Amino acid sequence: MSGSVSPETSGPVGVDYFPTTGTELARTFAWIVTAATFVFALNAYLIFGLKWPGFAALADHLEWFGPTTLKTPLDDDAVLLGWLQAASYALCLAVPVLFVVRTKGRSLRQDAMALCGLTNYLVRAAFWMVVLVGLADMVISFLRVEGFLEAVVGTELTKDLGRSQFRGPVVHVPLIILSLIIGLLTRSLSFVWLTLLVVVAELLIVVSRFIFSYEQAFQGDLVRFWYAALFLFASAYTLFEDGHVRVDVLYSGFTDKVRGAVNAIGSVVLGISLCWVILIIGVGGKSSIIINPLLSFEVSQSGFGMYVKYLMAGFLGIFAITMMIQFASYFLEGLADYREDPGHRKPAGDSGH
Repeated sequence: MSGSVSPETSGPVGVDYFPTTGTELARTFAWIVTAATFVFALNAYLIFGLKWPGFAALADHLEWFGPTTLKTPLDDDAVLLGWLQAASYALCLAVPVLFVVRTKGRSLRQDAMALCGLTNYLVRAAFWMVVLVGLADMVISFLRVEGFLEAVVGTELTKDLGRSQFRGPVVHVPLIILSLIIGLLTRSLSFVWLTLLVVVAELLIVVSRFIFSYEQAFQGDLVRFWYAALFLFASAYTLFEDGHVRVDVLYSGFTDKVRGAVNAIGSVVLGISLCWVILIIGVGGKSSIIINPLLSFEVSQSGFGMYVKYLMAGFLGIFAITMMIQFASYFLEGLADYREDPGHRKPAGDSGH
């Protein structure tokens, strides 16, 4: 459907440059939430990973909110980077508005499904990340604990692979990039297979322990790595299918219209707000629960176990981002149900929770 608006449906001069109807305002809100989520995550990486100053430091340097508290003023390069970061936040407001204005014919349900598709991609990519990284790190840990790694890769590389600061960027990061590509080429919610992988990994522990009297730390690490991913990555899809447990003493008796209102309000008041709390607390500083493990490539103290503990901290960020987008989709779908728009979807997990 064309994004242009015919003269018959156009409003007064200037009005068409901004969202005006309830549908357009709701769509704008959902897309701004989504864009702001990615911009916030990107700026967290720029600040803590690449040492960019950040918008807050720029505002402090320019004394927008009072005398500066910076110990060292920003140099010209840092000011430029700070302005780029400020511009990114402006874009996360302007681009969604422009998109909605240029696609006025799109319905709430169309945008809801588009946001759901974005969530599905992130979950697919995350699935391949934990599979590829998990298997690769397990093989390295096995060869290392059994003393075979030096014969395979040499003495120097064996020493390097024993350091998480080397194994993470050199082994894990390329596999994560590959996972993002594979996620684009596949079209299934592959995380359902993660259940089978968790069962197989646990079964191998049982067989090796009770039959061969063999067990190493990396075996348990792999189960925890995959199980944490399964629990956190499946949450967005479970929300899409209305499969989360809810206290439905009243909800089960509501009409679809009332349920839509409850879901729309709950998505904003409880869902999106909770996801923002997780992100803000998780990446609020160098010592935060997500940033600190990622920056230090934190590993467990299990000797020759897997070096993936820092990624498990990152799972919280992926969980918050995917749930944020899914709640934005859920908001639009709930609002469409409240207005009794055509195309109502009956979730597989509806009623019974």
